[in-house]
Amino acid sequence: MANVLHFTDVSVVRGGSTILDSVNWSVAGDQRWVILGPNGAGKTTLLQIAAAFMHPSTGLADVLEETLGGTDVFELRPRIGFASTAMARKVPGQEKVLDVVMTAAYSVTGRWNEEYETIDERRAQRVLQEWKLDHLADRKFGTLSDGEQKRVQIARSVMTDPEILLLDEPAASLDLGARESLLQLLSGYAQEPNSPAIIMVTHHVEEIPIGFTHVLLLSGGKVVAAGPIGEALTAEALSETFGLNVEVTETDGRYSARAL
Repeated sequence: MANVLHFTDVSVVRGGSTILDSVNWSVAGDQRWVILGPNGAGKTTLLQIAAAFMHPSTGLADVLEETLGGTDVFELRPRIGFASTAMARKVPGQEKVLDVVMTAAYSVTGRWNEEYETIDERRAQRVLQEWKLDHLADRKFGTLSDGEQKRVQIARSVMTDPEILLLDEPAASLDLGARESLLQLLSGYAQEPNSPAIIMVTHHVEEIPIGFTHVLLLSGGKVVAAGPIGEALTAEALSETFGLNVEVTETDGRYSARAL
């Protein structure tokens, strides 16, 4: 399957500091990637480039066969689903959940003067049902729990049938129940044959949903390891990534890690 993402020697330098250092990486349309690394590793920056919100300082970044710097990102971004805590902060707290999802059709985060068709509302209602949020359709976004807000953001990001889905720490700050509920939904979505390529950033191997196929380990802006999850997610690579001796275990498709 054709690549939806292809980075060639991608580097990002800000204020004299190198955030990403010569990253080479490709993602095919049928792959589901998780990006792991410590704070400051460059994970979110990598995702910002994949979302066409940032250009590399050097190197080439091809997103959906368009080269950043040589294409209209305002036409490219609607083809990309993106969910993050930073994006959630832009949603007006008084916005109804149904409208939060529906406004993805215009790539805006609050209803203004857009005109929506019946098909838009039906699509939004169906997506809310798929993500087990239909009972919250008329609730105000600001009244939702963290877990509910994160699921609404993901529902919004898939509203337009994106060609690539980017998730920045979707399980961060969730309690055990909310985390496991979200991971079950992500697992189901990841294993659907018609789902787009998925890239998810996290700090914890315990948050890798079943059905994710590949892993990228990032430390200090450099790629430590990348490839199929069964081959690249090793104790040695994870120890190098986080700078401590760890062991990795896998049970029924779920991973865990602990320091030795």
